[in-house]
Amino acid sequence: MSRINRRVAVLGLAVIGLSVVGARVGRTQSASESPRTTARGKAAASTDAIVPFKIHVADSVLGDLKQRLARARFADELPEVGWDYGTNLAYLKELVTYWRDRYDWRAQERRLNQYDQFKTNIDGLDIHFIHQRSKVPNAKPLLLLNGWPSSIEEYSKVIGPLTDPAAHGGRATDAFHVVIPSMPGYGFSDKPRERGYNPERMAGVWVKLMARLGYARYLTHGSDWGIAVATHLALKDPAHLAALHLAGCPGGLIGQPPSRPAGAPPPPPPPPLPPTPGPVSANLGYQEIQTTKPQTLGHGLSDSPLGLASWIIDKWQSWTDHDGDLEKV
Repeated sequence: MSRINRRVAVLGLAVIGLSVVGARVGRTQSASESPRTTARGKAAASTDAIVPFKIHVADSVLGDLKQRLARARFADELPEVGWDYGTNLAYLKELVTYWRDRYDWRAQERRLNQYDQFKTNIDGLDIHFIHQRSKVPNAKPLLLLNGWPSSIEEYSKVIGPLTDPAAHGGRATDAFHVVIPSMPGYGFSDKPRERGYNPERMAGVWVKLMARLGYARYLTHGSDWGIAVATHLALKDPAHLAALHLAGCPGGLIGQPPSRPAGAPPPPPPPPLPPTPGPVSANLGYQEIQTTKPQTLGHGLSDSPLGLASWIIDKWQSWTDHDGDLEKV
């Protein structure tokens, strides 16, 4: 990913994350108008309706964002620590300057709005999703589930090759109808208003979505957080899910392993995993606070685009193969 493309992805995530907060800026809402409707377009009108959707973040949100970036206050940094303690100060200053002065969110809206997007209400939440159908007869439905920190943007570059593989050097018989939802609480989908939206419950939302789209058989792929959701989807909907593909398998087995017949020898132990460079705990601090005290962290990230960008870019730096140069990613 080039310097510009990588920044487009990171800053796009931040703009999407700030859009709900910013929807409250600069205007008075009527009693029937929610902040989400103001910033994100018309929500699904009835329980089973699937309504077209276009991304449009209000001018007031973007203006407020620029003002906050102009007033950004950076933390101090020890000499020559690089990224050892988190996001590098010099890099963050350069990124914020680019975001404030050169980043064109409207261009990203136009790029994303070239895809067919919709909203529908599932379990009381308006769910946003891309549904890009292939023109190839008998294309296979494919549900793509992203992780964190990510969004529908994670899969935007593969929509074309998946829906029209022949135009990208592939075979027409390998075409897919692509469904890319914003998970509850992500992007342009509603945030849950109750506890318990774990991967298993999210999987239930996608079972209903694929049924509502009329797909009797479909495939799914998951990355990061989407791995757990996709795995629960396979356990929950085996009659309709034809194949499961995962971008990695972190953690333990989800669900119960099959029982071993009486008298059968135990399975051989798995091969040892390769050593992990550095302590694993060094990159899991975010997980502890997001798992235990998300509200505390959320107040700061919702109010500060500088803080949100720093929080996200630290993960990109930690989790990507960049050989010391993040601009190579």
